[in-house]
Amino acid sequence: MMKFFRKAPFILMTIVILTLSSFTFTVGGTTFAQENNKDDLIIFQNIPEAASEPEDGQLALSALKVYSDGHFTKTSEGLSWESKNKNVATVDENGVVTFTGQNGRSFITVTDGHSSDKIAVQKKHSEYLVTKEKGNRYNVIENAIDGMTINEKIGQMLMPDFRNWNGQNVTEMLPEIEQLVQEYHLGGVILFAENVVTTEQTARLVADYQEASEKYGLLLTIDQEGGIVTRLQSGTHMPGNMALGATRSAETAENVGQVIGEELNALGINMNLAPVLDVNNNPDNPVIGVRSFGESPELVAELGTAYIKGLQRTGVAATAKHFPGHGDTAVDSHLGLPEVPHDKERLLEVELYPFQKAMEEDIDAVMTAHVTFPKIDDTKVISQKDGTEISLPATLSHKVLTGLMREEMEYDGVIITDALNMAAIAEHFGPVDAVIRSVKAGTDIILMPVGLEAVAEGLLEAVETGEITEERIEESVNRILTLKIERGIIKSENPQPIDEVIANAEQVVGSDQHKQVEANAANQSITLLKNNDVLPFHFSDEEKIVVIGNTFISGLYDAVRNYHENTDLLVASGPLNESQLDQLEDASTIIVGSYTFNVNGRSATSAQMQMINQLIEHADVPVVGVGIRNPYDIMAFPEIDGYLAQYGFRPASFEASAATLFGDNNPTGILPVTIPDQSGDVLFEYGFGLSY
Repeated sequence: MMKFFRKAPFILMTIVILTLSSFTFTVGGTTFAQENNKDDLIIFQNIPEAASEPEDGQLALSALKVYSDGHFTKTSEGLSWESKNKNVATVDENGVVTFTGQNGRSFITVTDGHSSDKIAVQKKHSEYLVTKEKGNRYNVIENAIDGMTINEKIGQMLMPDFRNWNGQNVTEMLPEIEQLVQEYHLGGVILFAENVVTTEQTARLVADYQEASEKYGLLLTIDQEGGIVTRLQSGTHMPGNMALGATRSAETAENVGQVIGEELNALGINMNLAPVLDVNNNPDNPVIGVRSFGESPELVAELGTAYIKGLQRTGVAATAKHFPGHGDTAVDSHLGLPEVPHDKERLLEVELYPFQKAMEEDIDAVMTAHVTFPKIDDTKVISQKDGTEISLPATLSHKVLTGLMREEMEYDGVIITDALNMAAIAEHFGPVDAVIRSVKAGTDIILMPVGLEAVAEGLLEAVETGEITEERIEESVNRILTLKIERGIIKSENPQPIDEVIANAEQVVGSDQHKQVEANAANQSITLLKNNDVLPFHFSDEEKIVVIGNTFISGLYDAVRNYHENTDLLVASGPLNESQLDQLEDASTIIVGSYTFNVNGRSATSAQMQMINQLIEHADVPVVGVGIRNPYDIMAFPEIDGYLAQYGFRPASFEASAATLFGDNNPTGILPVTIPDQSGDVLFEYGFGLSY
């Protein structure tokens, strides 16, 4: 009963507004009808938040239909475009304005026969200028929020995943998922590798998601970082951030960001949860590692902002993660709750520096870290896991998200949580409690909440009871809609035919041009750390090479065999037995591929490392190591004859390593991290790298 009376005033007000929205009046015996609720047509570029800069003497205008409840859609059919001064600029039937080069001004108009709008374009000396119209009709974000129900507002903040359904990977739209998108008015959905198998299938799925959205376009997001976190199963698999860090090339980082953006954009995926801006200054970090550009805040900032520039240039929104910094941790927040103990002065110099630079470059979104920062927020809470007292993670901290990020660092873009189903949050906080805390802390988008229905109802109840104000919800919706306007993420009444979308995607995704960017980045990244005069290889056809290893070792073997056919593969993950050792007797050299992702993997007791040291000690021929993932692997076998770091297990990185082993690629990569020895002294300095 109480809930009904809380909603009753809103219902009565709605009735009054609808009653007054259409009325008649008489003047001099003539009756006029006044309709304030009719639909409107506006030029999208007149919206204050919309980009309107001409490029290469052209400007592609588009139109929005704005409905009486405030929601808006792209529209393109039944429109008539006209230029009032064709000597200055012409406009075609699709709204593409072409400047003639003559100085002067023209108004471009559009009409659908019922409503019309105009925008001014001007050529002045060497500049092309656009002057937006002004008025309330262009405040589409504010007007849309005014017309939303509270459920619609909450829905814009929700971004679940539909990775699987009834035990099956979701690769096509299901009626049940379409119903959830509409029932909860979802603002976005995150995709995973299980959802994006082929180019055609991905384009269809993404288009179906947008079709399912009732009023506002969906943020379709993905973690397409490059390197070890690459979701698309088709297309170009770019080397990861630490590989880019080894290139020391902002141009290469920008090119990589642009290629990733072009492929996502062609598929209809409009938001990338990348790049990682964590400063990886802890060799024991099990979750960031090679996902980071390196240990230098300046390097991370330089290459990170270049990557962002390339990505956002394509129209795909970028996301800097994981704020305030997940680099100096030894716990994986997927599995536990890490802590960063540093004070604010240190954080400003190291962890926060790349994020501040990204904010200055207008990063679209920032993702939070499920990490505690007790020197910023010493709030203690009781864990629901075991009743112990724990520090409040940054994702749920008002001091971190609002106090530090919003107020001190002056960031006003979108804040998105890291996945709320991760153990660092899910084990210690209830699903609804975590979401309410994150929203109160300052979060705009709730990523992968646990239990969509319970979370939506919990947020609604929090608003109804006053625990969260509706104004606080509206602040987030405003930022989300602003991002959608800035990136052109708007539901279309006349979407591009899916066959055209697929045809374009198949031209773009995995194109030869993109593969060349991939190869260039991989070749530049290979870092030669040790060479006891054993590289590059010069073997006759009769001389045999043996490649040894376990994880991803077939990728290394295939790449080496492309250079030297007389190559054998020995799959092993621990010390070799007599039979295996016998297979090495006629080898001219041994290439061993090591793969680790945490500190235990390179410990002296690791079976893999025991095997490598066994080879170094007993083999009568040179042993060359390739660090398939972590450059730190050499800490466990410093006596090896030669060692390359390739920073990732994608095909281009294996091909670049093989090219380097045989002298086709002169290594130019330099370490983006310091490699210590087992006692903590420096084994290889930051910036170290050999060449031929």
